[in-house]
Amino acid sequence: MKYMLMMHAKSGGPYQIATWPAKDIQAHIGFMKRFAKELSEAGELVGAEGLAGPEDARIVRAGKDGTPITDGVFPEAKEFLAGYWIVDVESTKRAHEIAARASAAPGPGGAPLNMPIEVRQVMSGPPDDLL
Repeated sequence: MKYMLMMHAKSGGPYQIATWPAKDIQAHIGFMKRFAKELSEAGELVGAEGLAGPEDARIVRAGKDGTPITDGVFPEAKEFLAGYWIVDVESTKRAHEIAARASAAPGPGGAPLNMPIEVRQVMSGPPDDLL
């Protein structure tokens, strides 16, 4: 089963990691690289990406003629999507274990961030009862 694990970070201006000491940023990025390598070597990682900060985010809708209409930035948002992993694992339990490990990525001073990771199953199609 495939799951998308979405890493949410606190908002309140530009991506907060930018305010950390360089050694803490390096430790965090090092953890994320090792984590991705371990998941990849286990055959569980489908894909993972970090995302630009919320100051670059826009909501896009189609106008009446189909042209894009953009709206944003939304600094009042409490949290924002900072990155994601798509994993292919045997169980929901395993997806939760991976999410908990990602949640504990190091932050300032090496302390675990314990950031929220939203876990959602990736659907390969509509539920059978709707076909």
